Amino acid sequence: MSNFADIEICQLNKISMKTIISKKTGSTAKDFPIVCVGGSAGGLDAYIRLLQNMPADMGVAIVIVNHLRTVATLLHEILPHHTKMPVELITEKLDIKPNHVFIIPEKRDLHVLNDEFRLKPISKPWGWPDVITVFLKSLTNNWDGKLIAVIVSGYDGDGAEALCGIREVGGITIAQKPDTASKPDMPVSAIASGCIDFILSPEDIAKEIMKIAKSEKD
Repeated sequence: MSNFADIEICQLNKISMKTIISKKTGSTAKDFPIVCVGGSAGGLDAYIRLLQNMPADMGVAIVIVNHLRTVATLLHEILPHHTKMPVELITEKLDIKPNHVFIIPEKRDLHVLNDEFRLKPISKPWGWPDVITVFLKSLTNNWDGKLIAVIVSGYDGDGAEALCGIREVGGITIAQKPDTASKPDMPVSAIASGCIDFILSPEDIAKEIMKIAKSEKD
């Protein structure tokens, strides 16, 4: 009996230490996956095909990071027609929750800190934005849970620079199969980085995310 008691006390001490650490840091570590879906021109088709093939309860947070410098996004109005998950336009210090779809607003760089979204003025107001790269780098530095980076249709190569960093922290990287993208530049750049784990259609990307999410729960 004493051995069981010792084990129980040890487990309680570990739980107490985690609680103390959380209180000191002012947050509780999140252990669910974040899926960053980065895209641009032609991305809407990929987002819809992706979400239509995902269940609403798989336990991941979907963050759609789309290039928008001056035009207001309408994704938070369009995408609820294609998923049962709540779709939210990101605001400052919005809590990150699983089974939600989050949309980056225009003219902003997106970061993560203390398990919340943080917004800053876009760092590249001219030329091709690097909002996907900025967000992915913030995730590698500030998120404790599993990371999945997905690059879909779009011009230029935003996101490619951060993909090796995602893999270095144990994350998974996926590019849309170029012949399924209306604007393949962004997936092609991602593949050229040498740090892509899977090259898939949006429908198969959804299946792979579901598989990863299930393995995280098991």
